[in-house]
Amino acid sequence: MPPDPTATATATATAREIVAGLCAAQASIAPKYFYDTAGSALFEQITQLPEYYLTRTERAIMATHADALALRIGPGATVIEAGAGNCEKARTLCATIRPRCFVGVDIAAAFLQQAVAGLRREFPSLDVRSVVADLLDEIVLPADLPSGRRLVFYPGSSIGNFAPEAALGLLQRLRRLTDADGALLIGVDLVKSKAILEAAYDDAAGVTAAFNLNVLRHINRLLTADFDLAHWRHRSFFNEEQSRIEMHLEARCATQVSWPTGCRNFRRAERIHTENSYKYRVADFAGLLRRAGFGRHVCWTDAQQWFAVFLAEP
Repeated sequence: MPPDPTATATATATAREIVAGLCAAQASIAPKYFYDTAGSALFEQITQLPEYYLTRTERAIMATHADALALRIGPGATVIEAGAGNCEKARTLCATIRPRCFVGVDIAAAFLQQAVAGLRREFPSLDVRSVVADLLDEIVLPADLPSGRRLVFYPGSSIGNFAPEAALGLLQRLRRLTDADGALLIGVDLVKSKAILEAAYDDAAGVTAAFNLNVLRHINRLLTADFDLAHWRHRSFFNEEQSRIEMHLEARCATQVSWPTGCRNFRRAERIHTENSYKYRVADFAGLLRRAGFGRHVCWTDAQQWFAVFLAEP
């Protein structure tokens, strides 16, 4: 069978993007490359860790306000989950609001297909679709998808992975998916003590460290590179000036990394920046929503005001 030109072009573009990041003055790897099958499974483990308050706090907020949410959305909507992952949060949402259609959108194709298959089994009357897409690009939905009453669901505070202006661009793209009578349901992590934040991204069991290091395995496959994971360690900290958690991979020793078109030498203690997770104040995120075209919103928080869930409408 001849090579698929589209797949070849995509692989070439991916390799070009990865090399550009590795060769920059501050080396970086885009966080979307965390989510191969192993990385997606490791992230699901992270969400269950005692230090990782985000998932359970968001879940509690959604449970507390489930009746209000169901009343505002009503049955028969179309739910579009951005960054769907294992669709676990979608299960709870679908049971709450009883949509007619669900679309899972994620970059990890194999993991997404497995997740939506499970959702189909659990909700046999629900029209379940999947779209493999990068949230950095426009999301192209199936042409026969119902156009009215679309609820875009973006849980987990994944919006924090984007710098504020990039987050605005993503919110604007999500706004375009809602049409005139839709809404956005989004989870946002809030500013809190440095100790709580840093523990959430450097757990005692080392699962987050394994998740961070696994990106090098993925890059080795995508780029045919030769990262030696034993030469790298996980580093994370809260950058108070930027209001963000930063995750890095730090070289334990001087090391060279090669790929078919080049290489880079890393000094001992030199870092590759792998992720940011911005933390917001409620008023600041509300302003971002307004700039993105959402004129109205409701905000629910937990008692400690660690996390917020916004329901935003045009």
